[in-house]
Amino acid sequence: MQIADSVERLAYRKERMKTNSFKDLVVWQKSYKLVLEFYEITNNFPKHEMYSLVQQIRRAAVSIPSNIAEGYGRQYNKEYKQFLSVAYGSLCELETQYMIAVELGYSGKENLLEELMKEVGAMLYRMINPK
Repeated sequence: MQIADSVERLAYRKERMKTNSFKDLVVWQKSYKLVLEFYEITNNFPKHEMYSLVQQIRRAAVSIPSNIAEGYGRQYNKEYKQFLSVAYGSLCELETQYMIAVELGYSGKENLLEELMKEVGAMLYRMINPK
């Protein structure tokens, strides 16, 4: 069992040697931008949504780059992938909440947001399922 752990740890270190920080990851950069964009558009939502849909959207958005960063800081590739999976789940949650906000008329369709969600989703999926 120790040999398998050592091999996994070595593979994970080699992967991380390509970057100095989670901030170097394009997926983190794009998901961080996504957070800022969602904070901006939710400022215009009705006040009665402040503690419901606005809060859910913001939490889901913040969860994406946060989980990418936390996973990056873990020792094992398996742990990293688990955090990437959580980030992907948060992205799916965020996309659902965005669709609800559009349907309710709180926001128009935003090409930038939709493109960022699509890009981040594709990158996370490839990172979780590299083959």
